[in-house]
This record gives sequence, C-alpha cells and structure tokens, in this order.
Amino acid sequence: MTKIQDTPATTPLPTVNARIYPRGGLDILSRDEVARLRGASTGGMHDLLRRCALAVLTTGSTSDDPRAAQELYPDFDIEVRQQDRGVRIDLVNAPAMAFVDGVIIRGVAELLAAVVRDLIYTAIELAPEYADELDTSGGITDAVFRLLRNATVLQPADPNLVVCWGGHSIGRDEYEYTKSVGYELGLRGLDICTGCGPGAMKGPMKGATIAHAKQRQRRMRYIGITEPGIIAAESPNPIVNHLVIMPDIEKRLEAFVRLGHGIIVFPGGVGTAEEILYLLGILLREENARLPFPLILTGPVASAPYFEQIDKFIRLTLGDAATGRYEIIVGDPQKVAKRMAAGIGSVREYRLAQKDSFYFNWSLDVPLEFQQPFQPTHEAMAALDLHHGRKPHELAADLRRAFSGIVAGNVKEDGMRRIEQHGPFKIHGDKDMMESLDALLRAFVEQRRMKISGDYRPCYEVVA
Repeated sequence: MTKIQDTPATTPLPTVNARIYPRGGLDILSRDEVARLRGASTGGMHDLLRRCALAVLTTGSTSDDPRAAQELYPDFDIEVRQQDRGVRIDLVNAPAMAFVDGVIIRGVAELLAAVVRDLIYTAIELAPEYADELDTSGGITDAVFRLLRNATVLQPADPNLVVCWGGHSIGRDEYEYTKSVGYELGLRGLDICTGCGPGAMKGPMKGATIAHAKQRQRRMRYIGITEPGIIAAESPNPIVNHLVIMPDIEKRLEAFVRLGHGIIVFPGGVGTAEEILYLLGILLREENARLPFPLILTGPVASAPYFEQIDKFIRLTLGDAATGRYEIIVGDPQKVAKRMAAGIGSVREYRLAQKDSFYFNWSLDVPLEFQQPFQPTHEAMAALDLHHGRKPHELAADLRRAFSGIVAGNVKEDGMRRIEQHGPFKIHGDKDMMESLDALLRAFVEQRRMKISGDYRPCYEVVA
C-alpha cells in the first residue's frame, strides 16, 4: 500500500503533501536510471514531469484546456528521490481528489509511477548517443518496441487487443454507443486500447469492464497510449490500468498500429481524422497491400452523416482504393464486434504463417515520413503539399500533418501559444481539396467536436 503524509492545504483547492514508494518497475532501477530520474525531477525535464504528473493526479477531469489544472494547482510540485531500493516520489500540494481518507487511490498511484517510468526511459532511449539510430525507419520502430516493452504492455498471448479511436468531445448518444461496442467486444474476450482520455476513449473501456466481469475474465487490459503534449489536455480516464506515454505523436501512432490487432473508429474531431489518415496512408503502401488489418468506422445511426462526410473526403483525396481498407457499420454494436473478432482471427492466421509475433506487428511497413516528428509551426503548416497528383500515401502523410497541426493549436500548450502570438495556421492546397477540408472542419466545429472547454475559436485558415 502506498503511504502518504497529510499536510495543510496551501492553495485555494484542497491539497495534500504525499510521499509515495512506487512498486513494480521503479523498485528495480539501475543507478544510472535513478540518477536520470533525479535529474529529470530537478532539471530541464522538470516542467514536463510536473505537467504529466498533475494530469494523472486529476484523472477523470472533463476539461481539455492544458493550462486549466496548472491554474487550479499553481503550487503543485513533484520530486523524485533516490532510496536504497528504488525511488521515492515526493508530491507537494497535490490535488486532494487523488486521495481517499489520506491514502492515494491505487489506480492513480500506478498511473503516476507510469509517468515517471516512461519519461525517464524516454530520456534514455532518445539520448544524443541514439541520434543516428533515430534517423532510420528501423531504428525508430526498435525504439517504439523498447518503449512498449519497458511499459510491460507487450504480452505473448493470442491476439485480442482492439484499438479504439474517437473524439474526446462527443455527444451522449455517441458515448453510450461506444460503451455498447466495448461491451460486445468484452463479451468476446477482447481487450481495449485507446488514447486514454474521456469520451470515445473511455466509453469502450467502461462497456468492456461489465462484459469482462460477466465472463469472469481476470486479466483485463485497458491500455491508454498518450504523449506529453496531449496528456495535460486529456487526463487519463479512471479505467486505464496500463498507461504508456510515448515521446511524440508519431511514436504514439506507431505504437497503436504495432500493438493493436484491429482498430475501431468512433466519431471524433481533427485528432480522429489524423489517426484515420495515418493508418490509411500506411495501408495504401504496396508493401502492406496483403496485410490483414481490420478497420471499422462505426457510430449510432444519428452519426451516419459524419461518416458519409469522412468517406467523401477520403475518396476525394486518397481515392477509392483507400475506402477498400475499411468498413462502415452504423448502429449495430454486435455486428461491429463480430466483424472485429473475425478480422482478428485472420490476423492470427497471417501472423502464424509469417512467423510474426502476436504482441508487436513487425510485418507492417511504416515509412520514415510517417515516423519523423512534425513540428507544427506556421511555416511548416503553410508548406504542406496538399495537391492532387501525388502518391496516395505521400498525400496522406501531409494531410495527417495538417490535422496534427490543428490538434496542436486546439489543445497543446505550445501550439496554443503559437496561435496566440502569430494568429491562425494557414493551410494551402488544390481548390477542391481545400473546399472539402474546410467543409469537414466546419462540420466538426458545428458539431462541437473540436473542444470541450469554452467556445471554440478556429486555430486555422483554409486557403484555396
């Protein structure tokens, strides 16, 4: 049991000081790792560690403003101290909502330990001595593998992990539908992986918990994969029992497609569109043409127009071949689960034939252009090549970057600061493509899919 010490609150909201002794991977660290942890908590990584730790300590928050928690708890701080056996985490003015009767909630303590674990391991994996390796596609994939292995989410068992993508800002009907799909998946023994936040990331996990309990399944995995720029805006939902913080959005996306055995896409906003374009861009490559990868787009009946618009945009930009890589199912959770279970069965047979692992998709070819981190500056956004005549996977890569930039402008602190200083991003391209993009984005705004907190002000301007 994690022990804490209560002290009087010093901020407007109730807070406590805590002394935590994490168990698991953090109690068998090397001296070098402990030294790096200590450096991370006091040096250049301190602000990042503080923001990520505050996010998990406010798990369950419905805000998507990355600065909200920091404004509510301005005096919060965290420090990692070396002990004879592992480490100790000291929290100062931590949110009282993370504690019950003076004891930190066990799930929150586990997520906090995951934050410390992943940030220190990332500091090692992405250290300067690995720079040459990270310039190659294979080197980046190896780094993603090691990060996931260190997080203990790679398990040599039969394929059963479904990645669920979708928006954090969705309507009640859509949320209830995601729970229904999660329930049907859970009845079939399938585990859930999402982006770890609220909305369509929480619903499938919540539905699956009931089904897993009915099936007396004892080892359930509810994996949440995030990255530092997102976690502060989308705190993990309370159901996540395996949190993984990847260093950037590109490695986060690669982790999803390497780890999952199939993907379900629920209604969402620009982040969901980014994920769809990322996966389709990869699947459209000739190297992946025969690779089984079940991909289902689904939502309640009322969401049919949403998927029609997404499908229309994909046909215009990437061609009809792209639409052949996914299936749209509306208003039928049981059918979704049956199709996904059958698709994962095909994945199992293919991996056996190819002698590929069940726990990490080595066969999937992910080119360097989908792996290199994209910094959404105004110059980079304006320079995106969004024109017809390009190879579909190349166009998909730049379209993915366009949506990624809008995500940054919407919910990431660095992106929001750029917009405040220099105005909205300008996105250029062929007229018909820009008109379709503008219509899609306007629909997201009208349907309130861009943001939960406050009125939405576009961080972009589409220029034909």
